[in-house]
Amino acid sequence: LADFDRMELSNLNRVPATVLDLGLNKAEVAARRIAELDPYLPVHVMDAGLTAETVDEFLEGLDIVVEECDSLDIKAILRERARARRIPVLMATSDRGLLDVERFDLEPERPILHGLLGDLDYGRLAGMGSREKVPHLLRFLEAEQLSPRILASVVEIDRTLSTWPQVSGDVVLGATAITEAVRRIGLGESLRSGRTRIDVGSALDRLDNPRPAGAGLAPADTEPEASLPGLAGLIAAAAVRAPSGGNSQPWCIEATPQEITIRLAPQHSSTMDAGYRGSAVALGAAVFNVRVAAASQQVLGPVTVAESVDGAPLQATVQLRDGTDPELAALYQPMLARETNRQVGTPQPIPAETVDRLHAIAAREGAGLHLVSGQPEIASVADVLAAADRIRYLTPRLHADMISELRWPGDPHPDTGIDVRSLELGSGDLAVLDIFRRPDVMANLADWHAGSALGEDTRRRVSTSCAVAVVSVAGDSLSDYARGGSAVEAVWIVAQRHGLAVQPISPAFLYARDYSDLAELSPAFADELGELQQRFRQLAGLPPAASPALILRIAVGAPASVRSRRDLERVRLPQ
Repeated sequence: LADFDRMELSNLNRVPATVLDLGLNKAEVAARRIAELDPYLPVHVMDAGLTAETVDEFLEGLDIVVEECDSLDIKAILRERARARRIPVLMATSDRGLLDVERFDLEPERPILHGLLGDLDYGRLAGMGSREKVPHLLRFLEAEQLSPRILASVVEIDRTLSTWPQVSGDVVLGATAITEAVRRIGLGESLRSGRTRIDVGSALDRLDNPRPAGAGLAPADTEPEASLPGLAGLIAAAAVRAPSGGNSQPWCIEATPQEITIRLAPQHSSTMDAGYRGSAVALGAAVFNVRVAAASQQVLGPVTVAESVDGAPLQATVQLRDGTDPELAALYQPMLARETNRQVGTPQPIPAETVDRLHAIAAREGAGLHLVSGQPEIASVADVLAAADRIRYLTPRLHADMISELRWPGDPHPDTGIDVRSLELGSGDLAVLDIFRRPDVMANLADWHAGSALGEDTRRRVSTSCAVAVVSVAGDSLSDYARGGSAVEAVWIVAQRHGLAVQPISPAFLYARDYSDLAELSPAFADELGELQQRFRQLAGLPPAASPALILRIAVGAPASVRSRRDLERVRLPQ
C-alpha cells in the first residue's frame, strides 16, 4: 500500500475509518483495517507514496497493481515499470463506474494508458503544471464519456469546490469491479485489456417492468390425434406411435398397399445415439407396431430387416399379405394407448402373473427381460442413473441435445420432442428447470466438480418404482438392436395393459459399446461413465454378451398429464 496523504474529515464518507483516525496516513489506516479482517495477510506500507525513485521498490514481488493516483505522471511511470515486469494494472474511477484493465502480463508490448496520449513524451509530465496536464488527463479519461455532473464540477474546482466530489456508493462500486477483475486474473479466468463502464445512473434511467413468469403451464390440448387415409395410412400411423429417444422419431416411412418400409434417418440422430443403436431400437418398436396393426386388419405378412440399404444404416419392410396373429391383434388398442408416464409412483410388488407375462412377451420377440424389484436394489439403480444424469447435464453436447428436445406450449415444432408438461413437474420444479437449462450454470458446476442435485429428479422417480426393467438382446448389430426395440415396445404395451405406468430411462452410457464410445459421448467423464455402466450391468444382472435395448421404469401412479405428439410428415403415402 502506497499513499502519502493523510485522513481528513471529508474522507470519512467513503473510507472505513473513524474520527480517531484523522491525521493518520491513509495507507496506514487501510493496513489496520486489513489486519482486523485477516491479521495473517502480509502488508507493506509506503507512507511517502510513490515517486520515480520508489516505483521499482513498490513493484517488487507484486502480481497485480491497483492504481488510484491523481498524478498523471505517476500513472505513466508506474505503468511503464509494471509493463517492463509484465504486471497487469487495474484502475477504477468513481465517475460512471469506469474500470480500466491493462494486461501487461499477457501483452508486454501494449502501449501504456491504452495509447490514449499518443506520442507524448511521458518524461515531460513531471515538469508540467496542473493546467498543462489537464488536456492530457481529459484525453486519458475520455472526456466525452464523462458524466455532465463531474465535468461541471471540474469547472468549479478552486472556485466553489476544492476538488471533485466522491461519494461512498461510487467508490464501493469501483472496488467491486476491481475485486472481480483481481479474482479473474488470480484464477486464470478470461479478462482482456480494455475499459468498461458500470454506469448505475444510466441503468436507473432505463428501468423497466419485469415480465412475470407464468404460475404454471397451460393444460394439454384435447384435440384428437391426426390420422392418415386408407389401410396403409392406418398401419403407418401405428408405426409413428412408437417411442424414440427424446421423441426424435428417427425414421422415414413409406407406406403402400403392398408393404410398409421404415428407414433409419441419421439426420434425426443425437449425441447419445451411439452408432445409431438408439435409433435402431426406435425403428424396431415401429416395426412391432406395424405388425400389431397389420394383424388387427388381417394383412400381416413377413418382415425383413437389412443394414446399409440405399444410404440408410437400417431398413425394415413389413409386407402386407393376408395373415394375422391373434395375440398381436389383441394388442392393437393397447398399442395406440401406450404412453410415457413420468408420474411419481407408489412402490408395491408387481403380481407374479404380470411378471410372467412380461417375460413371455419379451422372449416371444427374441429378447431377455431383467427385472430389478427389491427396494434396496432399486435404490442402488436410482443412484447410478442419477449419477449418469448429472454427467448428461454437465457435458455440453449432451446438455444441448437434452434441452433441445423440450417443447413448451406454443412451440413451433410440437410434433417432435418432449412436451414439458409430460415431465410432471410442479411450479417449483419448473423454476429449477429454468436454472438447469442454462449452459453457463452447468459449466460452473462442471468446473467445481459439483452438481449432485442434477440427478435428484431421476433418483426420486426411480426410487418410487415397483421395478426397473432392462430389455436386452444377444448381439450388437443394428438388426439386433431393432429386435430389442420390438421387445421393448411389446413389454411396454403389456405392462401398461396391466395397469402399470412406464417411463423409459436412457442414461448416457446406454448405447456405448466400448471406451471410445464413452469418450465420444463425454470426454471429461468417460471414466466415470464406464464405472457407472459396469455398476448398472451388475445390478441389473446383465450377462456379458447382452446388449441393453432400453431401461424401463415400471410404477403404479396417476395417469400421464399429456401424450407425446407425432410428425406425420415423415410418412409418405402413394399419390
